[in-house]
Amino acid sequence: MQRLLTAVLLFLTLGAAAAQDTAEQFLASLHFQQGKIALPGGIATLDLPPAFRYLAPADTARLLEQGWGNPPGATTLGMVLPSGVSPLSDEGWGVVVTYEKDGHVKDDDADSIDYGKLLKEIQDGMAEENKERKEQGYPAMTVVGWAEKPHYDKAQHKLYWAKELRTEGAQANGLNYNIRVLGREGVLVLNAVAGLDQLAQIRSEMRQVTAFSNFNQGHRYADFNASTDKVAEYGIAALVAGGVAAKLGFFGKLLALLVAFKKLIILAVAGLASFLWKFMRREKPAAVDLGKAPEA
Repeated sequence: MQRLLTAVLLFLTLGAAAAQDTAEQFLASLHFQQGKIALPGGIATLDLPPAFRYLAPADTARLLEQGWGNPPGATTLGMVLPSGVSPLSDEGWGVVVTYEKDGHVKDDDADSIDYGKLLKEIQDGMAEENKERKEQGYPAMTVVGWAEKPHYDKAQHKLYWAKELRTEGAQANGLNYNIRVLGREGVLVLNAVAGLDQLAQIRSEMRQVTAFSNFNQGHRYADFNASTDKVAEYGIAALVAGGVAAKLGFFGKLLALLVAFKKLIILAVAGLASFLWKFMRREKPAAVDLGKAPEA
């Protein structure tokens, strides 16, 4: 029994050390950038202050999928993260940046939207989305409600809202803080992924993010040319609806419901589990079921 307890303690100690080493190695492999960032496609520029840093699309995919456990396949323009916080820590958060070129979004409906009714439609739509998530091996997700009710800044053509999310099996609810910057031919999507307890911080930080995230000359909302430019087939309500609107054929791999699990996949732990199993087999070989090894 003493040997077993020693082995368990050794496993836990080595497991934590291996996880730490692997997490540090993962972070070291990411290429963070700072300063003025020209987003892919030349539509917009991020003029980052020292408090923020940027990951290009390839590294963003690695962080979202390998670091935070999100489904693969989303296309982004990169990600903005706070400089002084590890994205793998409990305090870590980030802003996923994408662009939807579906045309110029008219904001005529901004003052007439029933956001209570819209929330119900979003919640109902999640039931269908959860079927696909479970088929792909991901936990079901529920939209609990508005963490911040949608509001539109007509002068800046920027739309803000936040959703409180509950993921099956998670210990705490998640937060998706959303900003849409309307442009000449589409929408710049800024989607913050964080914990619900970070709402006040994210609300404050996102004001900075929107301040340094702007369309380049020629791509701004005021640059719209009614004679030549396409008008989107949806308005402000559909931007907020997100997943519901995706059923109409746009937004594809929408990032509106990303949840940051912040758990790096540590393959080394599986090896340590194998070591522990072999150690236990040496002590009591008669008690070992050779037909199936224990799961890590």
